[in-house]
Amino acid sequence: MTHELASDPPAEVAGSVPAPTRRWVTLSTGSDGISPEPPLRPGRVYAQVIAATILVVLAVALFGAFTSRQAAERQAVDIASQRADILADAVVQPALQNGIIEQDPAAVNRLRIAVEDHVMGPTITRVKFWTAEGLVVYSSDPRLVGLTFPLSDDHRAVLAHPSLRAEVTNLDEPENTFERGEGKLLEVYRPVWMPDGRALVMETYSPYSTVDQRTGEVWRDFATITIVSLLVLILLLLPVLWRLIQRLQLSQAQRQALLERAVDASAQERRRIAATLHDGVVQELVGASFVVSGAAVRAEGEGRHNAADELRGAAATVRSSIGGLRSLLVDIYPPSLAATGLKAALSDLVASLRTRQIAVDLECSYDGVSLGKDGERLVFRVAQECLRNAARHSAATMATVRLAPDGNTMVLDVVDNGIGFNPEQLLAQPKEGHFGLRLMADSATQGSARLRVASAPGAGAHWQLRVPMEQS
Repeated sequence: MTHELASDPPAEVAGSVPAPTRRWVTLSTGSDGISPEPPLRPGRVYAQVIAATILVVLAVALFGAFTSRQAAERQAVDIASQRADILADAVVQPALQNGIIEQDPAAVNRLRIAVEDHVMGPTITRVKFWTAEGLVVYSSDPRLVGLTFPLSDDHRAVLAHPSLRAEVTNLDEPENTFERGEGKLLEVYRPVWMPDGRALVMETYSPYSTVDQRTGEVWRDFATITIVSLLVLILLLLPVLWRLIQRLQLSQAQRQALLERAVDASAQERRRIAATLHDGVVQELVGASFVVSGAAVRAEGEGRHNAADELRGAAATVRSSIGGLRSLLVDIYPPSLAATGLKAALSDLVASLRTRQIAVDLECSYDGVSLGKDGERLVFRVAQECLRNAARHSAATMATVRLAPDGNTMVLDVVDNGIGFNPEQLLAQPKEGHFGLRLMADSATQGSARLRVASAPGAGAHWQLRVPMEQS
């Protein structure tokens, strides 16, 4: 259902009142609106399940990649730490001599041989030895030897409390000038001691590629277990899902059948009540009216004028009751359009409204064949609902019903001079007893017709229905 606003006021028809503040609001264009519940399609349900599964797998893959990277990095740092710790105890510590700080050639050469032969390799690419003052006494890059740099917190912590520290470094410190460009490295700090007890900080660098290798291993293990588990779960769910779809389809079919039976039963009951009233009470009242009218004539002839007046009043009351019952019959069960035609049906509707002290004009220019049975039923239902609204809710005293062709469409206009309303607000929040607006829009949509209304508080209402005519 769409809301289409037009700035121009609706065209007035006979019996309407000027309404310059009203605007057209389109309730149905014939193609949109409140459609029936679509049937359940198993293929669509399976496609949604598969799509959801793919999304879950992608989410798991992203989460797995992140967690795998974190786990692999932690493991690589631990391995680098263990390796540096073992090498420091087994290789470096025995090779250290007191003259290393003073750059004694023999001490430096001994440490260099130990480092190059047993420490340096694919897993350790850089080595440095620091004093507590920040002096580099040995480095695998000779350009750093003899230079002094501020000690980092890790350096000071290792010297103050002998321990092992490791981290991932981005080589942004001054002492990493010659290592920059290699990306991230795994950095390990470990204290070592010369024979005289003086401490040095042994710093090693390992390539970050080990993290990538370990990430792949962890991810393969994680992904295999996770994806296989998801696939097994889906295979187990498919039979359950298939059974649920079958039950939903059966429930939907049963509900549709129950709705159709309820509608049919309601129509049959309305027909039964209407037939009972027409063939029973209405006929008996007609007979009683004739009898009372005859008695009034006889009493008048016998000179009993008071009795004759009372009998004529009683006859008028009976005739008024007959009119009310006939109007009620139109409301309970509309006249058969196939038997009496749309003109007669609209005439009955107008007559029923006139009994409620509402002046109604009917202008019908319809040939009786252009709309077909479905189109005639739609026109009658909309006209009936509009007139009911005028009688029950609008406090109207005057209304106009006009049915006339306009090109390839048949146009129904129903105008009243009632209190009016706000169509948009009523659509958004229908009040109790005001759901006819949505029902009319739904009927118009199903009939490929256009329905719109122009109204405003205090400005009456103008309904317009355009129904495509059948092509001969």
